[in-house]
Amino acid sequence: MSLSIIIVSYNTKQLLSDCLKSVYKSQSPKDGLEVIVVDNNSPDDSVQMVEADFPQVKLIANQDNKGFAAANNQAAAIAQGKYLLFLNSDTKLTPHALVKPLKYLRTHQDVGAITVKLLLPTGQIDLDNHRGFPTPWTALTKMLRLNTLFPNSRLFNNYYQSYKGYDRIHSIDVAAGSYIMLSKKLFDKIGGWDESYFFYGEDIDLCYRIRQTGKKIIYYPKVTTIHYKGASSGLRKESANKARPPKATRIKVAKASTQAMKIFYRKFYQNQYPFFITYPILLAITLLGWLRVIKHQLT
Repeated sequence: MSLSIIIVSYNTKQLLSDCLKSVYKSQSPKDGLEVIVVDNNSPDDSVQMVEADFPQVKLIANQDNKGFAAANNQAAAIAQGKYLLFLNSDTKLTPHALVKPLKYLRTHQDVGAITVKLLLPTGQIDLDNHRGFPTPWTALTKMLRLNTLFPNSRLFNNYYQSYKGYDRIHSIDVAAGSYIMLSKKLFDKIGGWDESYFFYGEDIDLCYRIRQTGKKIIYYPKVTTIHYKGASSGLRKESANKARPPKATRIKVAKASTQAMKIFYRKFYQNQYPFFITYPILLAITLLGWLRVIKHQLT
């Protein structure tokens, strides 16, 4: 078997159903695929839906929410495919969204992982799937919105790397966990997803470790996938009319999103930068976390 598709789901019953339908409508690799769904204790009967409508799916029904990274690792541990595709439950594949990226990955030995052009329901590109690593300078230019003033500048918009364009194949630093395909051999070599992250940030961490092996991460825009974005977290406006998680979930994820920033910075950057850069950054992340929590406490 060549491909294992791994989908972690939390409270996205209808979106998950649509996602699975699109997976089975897409052209499959000649040597087959399997789909593994990990449900993180959804209260919306997602498990019953998968059991009834998609009996061919390998289903892992957790009794608690283990987070995105840990749930992905659970599925990867039983995956039979030579290649793994980590796919969000709020995506819809197009007909060639599996076979073309897989062929590219198989035939380019210098490539560690590949993603496709993710489109929001509005037709706009999901920029979070085309990012640079969040160095202090890159984070600062985004925080000051210099990236929006100078969208084509390598200096001021390394966060979204729009100066590379969105219509040709090229390497990027960070692909989103919404759609990222890599070999199981490489995945095992780098130790899988870091379970220190609960939600958000784990994809940047994974990509950083892929790049540390010397392999490229390729943005492959010849096929597209629709991404409703943020359906499980409730933090994104793009999916507000598709899913609205309870306040407690949104606050938990808001805390996790900024905690992820601290984990990543301390893991990869703290020893690279002096204290007078590190301390303000960690303080800014803390303040951002408070603002995010307050926002969701009030809504």
